Amino acid sequence: MKFLDWYVKIAVVSATIGASMELFMVKTGFYDKVTVLESEKRAWESTPEAQAIREALNPWRNIDGENKKNP
Repeated sequence: MKFLDWYVKIAVVSATIGASMELFMVKTGFYDKVTVLESEKRAWESTPEAQAIREALNPWRNIDGENKKNP
């Protein structure tokens, strides 16, 4: 391959940048914060209020009901 050395350099630099970003996120507690936020979001989405909002904002709610009635 003609430009193999360039591909290797790009791969090494990309891997180094990615590893440093992951290390930064682990050291700052990013994943712990995201886990808490995601669990709170999932808990809220399962509430009756959230389900009512989801149904009210569904633009196809009438079309879906008609399709179920007419097989």
